This record gives sequence, structure tokens and C-alpha cells, in this order.
Amino acid sequence: MKVLVTRPLPNEAIEMLKKKFDVTLNAEDRPLTRQELLDGLKGKDGVLCLLTDKMNAEAIGANPQLKIIANYAVGYDNIDVKAATANGIPVSNTPGVLTDATAELAWSLLFSAARRIPESDRFTRDGKFKGWGPMMLLGRGITGKTLGIIGAGRIGAAFALKSKGFNMNVVYYEAAGKNEVLEKELGAKKVDLPELLKNSDFVSIHVPLTPETKHLIGEKELKMMKPTAVLVNTARGPIVDEKALAKALKEKWIFAAGLDVYENEPKIEEELLKLENAVLVPHIGSATVETRTRMATLAAENIIAALENKIPPTCVNPDFAKLKKSK
Repeated sequence: MKVLVTRPLPNEAIEMLKKKFDVTLNAEDRPLTRQELLDGLKGKDGVLCLLTDKMNAEAIGANPQLKIIANYAVGYDNIDVKAATANGIPVSNTPGVLTDATAELAWSLLFSAARRIPESDRFTRDGKFKGWGPMMLLGRGITGKTLGIIGAGRIGAAFALKSKGFNMNVVYYEAAGKNEVLEKELGAKKVDLPELLKNSDFVSIHVPLTPETKHLIGEKELKMMKPTAVLVNTARGPIVDEKALAKALKEKWIFAAGLDVYENEPKIEEELLKLENAVLVPHIGSATVETRTRMATLAAENIIAALENKIPPTCVNPDFAKLKKSK
């Protein structure tokens, strides 16, 4: 059987696949062009793809005989799951294994934005540090403040639980229902989105990208926030209206923002790039050696299972099997 891997990944996963299948690997560290992806899919039994690979109806139509689409990410908004399901193709993701790494990165951004770390680093390297000053590069304290979590799923909950050492008041917004763990462990309170935005000193976004969450945070929502507040986004870029955020930071509606994801990746709103109170990193939420390796091996495990006629361990569309049998 033949498998397409669309980008270089940790070698452990590639070797797992090569032991069982004929693997075609894009050895260049760049996304495949659209045509390369469409051509590469032809004749393959499985594909291990990334967020940069748009596996829409057109791509699936290039090879509707695929037996597995394994996404190297927990989110799968790059895949048309309905089209895959309609063709009897399982889709898998890599949940759980990147939870702590992404939560840690969110905290890194929160601290960096609140305490102006990148700005201070540039200030020092530029030779502007002439000695200690009482009003120099003042940031915002974290201990004892109110932390607002938008989306209390795996990553949002892990992020919230790491606040224990800072004695924070935790509130959360979650459409799916209460998070009993957060309420028991932290005394967290579920609130609606406007209340969270109005009362939080720090707001961290952890919802998936869906039609309902696109631009969940726009000009109206940003104006609800405290002028001392910090916004962090490690989920998906389009959840935040980037132009509105740039305006909010420039006009000091909020104190700062820390972003790992962007609305039109890899492009970033030009105004954000100019602002000292925007901390910007290049989508590195899961970028630890341990996490990226486990993501890759989990994706490989999903491909192996599917090509051995088993249900992939982290299948997101188990209904595919019913449609497959009905064909």
C-alpha cells in the first residue's frame, strides 16, 4: 500500500510507516503546492497531512479511494470531514498529546505580553539600558488576578489548571456545558462571554475554529475588555478579527496581546507587526521535541490501523464505516 506524507516529520513516524508501506515523502520543509498535493494524492491509500494542506472536496475528489486522512494536528478545520465521510474515508487527528505543550506556550505568551519581555529584550540589545529606573517598562502583575478561559476543553482546562500557583480567580466560557474539574479544583465559575471579557485581567482562547467561532472576538468584544487586560490566542487565528485587534492595541483598548496563530497564516496583519504591545510567535504551540514526535507517531498509528482495516485510534468521523459498508 502507498502513503503520502506531505512534510518532513520526526523520523520515528516515517520509519514506522516505511516498515509497512511504500512511502512518498515531501522531503522539502515547505508546504506542497496545490497541484503537487492533488497529483501526490493519486494512487495513494493514505495521506498524512498538515494544517497547511487543504483537504477539501477537490482534494478528496483527486482520490476518493483513500482509506485514511491522518491530520498532524488536533484541529482539523483544513479537512472537509463531510466529504471524507461521504466517501467512506476516516479522518484522524492528534488530540491529547499536545495539550500540555500548547498550554505551556499560552502561559509563555501571557507572561511575555504582561511583563513586556520581548520589548525589554529589544530595549536591552539596542543599548538603551542605562541603569535601573522606577518607571522603566512597567508591565502587569499576574498573581491574584482574574483569568478568563474561552473554551474549557482539553487545552483550555490544562491551561487553567496551571494557574494554581498564582492564586487566580478563574472564570470560563464553554458552550458544551460545565467543566466539573475546573470548578472543583479551582473554584472556577462558568459565565457568558460578555461577563468574562468585562471582568478578566487575562483572556486566553482555546475554542476550535467553526463557523460559529470565526471572529468570536471582534471590535465589539475587544471594547468590552479592561484597558489593562491581556489577550492570548493559541487556538486558531480567524477566531480573532485581526484588524480589530490591531486597532485595539494601537488605541490602547487593551494592554497587550500574545498570538501564536493568525487569521491568514503565514501572513500577519501589517499593523500588528509594528506594535510593541503585540507578542507574535510563529505557530509553535506544540513545538517541543517530545510533543511533535508523539504527534507524528500517533498520526502514523492511525494510518497503520486504517490500512489494516481497523478503526483509527483517534478517528473524528466514526460514521465513515457505515457509509463505507453501504456502498
